[in-house]
Amino acid sequence: MIYKRSQAIERRLELVLRLIRTGGYSTPSLSEKIGVSIPTISRCVNALRERGHEIRSERHSDGWRYVLPKKGATVKVEVEGKFAKVSK
Repeated sequence: MIYKRSQAIERRLELVLRLIRTGGYSTPSLSEKIGVSIPTISRCVNALRERGHEIRSERHSDGWRYVLPKKGATVKVEVEGKFAKVSK
């Protein structure tokens, strides 16, 4: 039973990540699309971030959406008070 529950959670995380990659989903829209509660989506996003996915929220004209940086994108990183550009 615990194993099946773990598999279901992993499938949900994969689905959330796939949908976030499209760049068109907010927490409520992911919740509706997947059929789970808003707090469950928040937990999924937090779990994916803990696994190293750089999921960000961006404000668009129609509201907030989750996005992932494109591969090869440049990110500014602060190191000892100075900023450096790092390619992903």
